[in-house]
Amino acid sequence: MQSKDTINKLQELGFKEYESKVFLALLGGSAFSASEIAEKAGLRRTSVYEILKSFASRGFCNEIETNTILKYEIIDPRVIADKIEREIRQSNESMLSNLKDTFKKLEDIRKSTDLDNGTNVNIELIRGFNKHRQNKFIELFNKAEKEILFMIRLEGYVSEELDSGAKDFFKKGGTIKSIYEVSLNFKIIKDNSRKNASIEDLIRICQRFESSGEQVRISEHQLPNMTIFDRKIVFINIQDKSVPRHNNADIIIRNEEYACRMLDLFEFNWQRADTISNFKKSKKSLFANKTFDNKKKNLINI
Repeated sequence: MQSKDTINKLQELGFKEYESKVFLALLGGSAFSASEIAEKAGLRRTSVYEILKSFASRGFCNEIETNTILKYEIIDPRVIADKIEREIRQSNESMLSNLKDTFKKLEDIRKSTDLDNGTNVNIELIRGFNKHRQNKFIELFNKAEKEILFMIRLEGYVSEELDSGAKDFFKKGGTIKSIYEVSLNFKIIKDNSRKNASIEDLIRICQRFESSGEQVRISEHQLPNMTIFDRKIVFINIQDKSVPRHNNADIIIRNEEYACRMLDLFEFNWQRADTISNFKKSKKSLFANKTFDNKKKNLINI
């Protein structure tokens, strides 16, 4: 029997919910077919194929070819633990290296800005809660030519309608890719009034954006509110709930090398985020019992 506690612990190590269930099912014996694993995990057979292929490629299980079907056999869990430990170390080393390189670049940009005596502004700080901050973002959006990459945590009021700026951008062949953090700290229009959003609303909105031409992923990991324009300009929204709204700020960094480094961060989060379809499948039980707590302001961990 697969305990919820064990599944949660595996998810803390980076496994997704379905991956955790398949992993535990593999532990239950020697070699299993995909159908047998799906039955033990309580999943549809079509849901386990990609997971088994991924496990095999990562060296978590052996893929055994018989005369009729493929079977999968998990390797020694101690060996898997060593593999995961190496992956975590490599990931952390990569992120630390990126952190050092990024802030070294920021230091160089700041020095360059000081030397230019304000005539060549590479970093712009917009402080306070005012229309100027919003207008600055719209200006950058309208000037974008080819690609806009969003990492977003939806807040405030969210409209399901595509604005004219986005429509014009798509008409001229532009690409928009967005990663939406799983957060319900926003409102939508229901029954002619603003109401708290539900997880179903989040999915519906993402589907609406996708149908309009946007490429969409949904992430259960915390994301920075960041936009990359044409791989040249980075717009970062900084929010701190512990300080008044007028002390919040946006930072605009006009530097291609820095934008490329933030592109690496975007691609990392894009790869580990879910498509709308996969996210919806993983939350199927959530739709069934309708017990999601709308008062939660942070990530949901199911």
